[in-house]
Amino acid sequence: MAIAERFITAERFLELVDLPEYVDSNLELVEGRLVEMPKPKRRHGVIATRLILRIANHVETHELGEVTSGDAGFVLERDSYGRDTVRGLDIAFLSKAHQLGPLEDSWYETTPDLAVEIISPSNKASDILRKVSQLLNAGARHVWVVYPDSRSVMQYSADGDVAILKENDILDSGDVLPGFELRVGEIFPS
Repeated sequence: MAIAERFITAERFLELVDLPEYVDSNLELVEGRLVEMPKPKRRHGVIATRLILRIANHVETHELGEVTSGDAGFVLERDSYGRDTVRGLDIAFLSKAHQLGPLEDSWYETTPDLAVEIISPSNKASDILRKVSQLLNAGARHVWVVYPDSRSVMQYSADGDVAILKENDILDSGDVLPGFELRVGEIFPS
């Protein structure tokens, strides 16, 4: 007799991450399975801060919505078999239409309009593409994948457009963050 594989739901995952054995772990839930992510390092943190400051300032100045960082968890899929997916995002922007009201100590039960992932040396291309696909399938309008080694950004949009932006190119997100522009080279420390 075959034993049915047990998957973790988003609710159970919320309970697990607070247990002592997981408190120092950086976890995601991918199709019902726990996946440990590496802790971000110095370069990752500096690049994330540069982007967060610029995006958050623009969002606040124009009263566009909410910006979050630090691998805040987003429920991207709820599966009837318990194969839920909760992904942590380096940076995310939610327009006013997607904001959830009062802050609670839980996962985001909505998809960000813009998701930003900063590549670390331990990231595998297949894992990043899977995450981008999950975000777009869940309703994200733009996903930016930042590559520190090549000092470039891959920009994915919900309509299927993909662009590779180099240091002198201008990063924008069209109507997702109206008026936001940033030269890609400004993201990276000298």
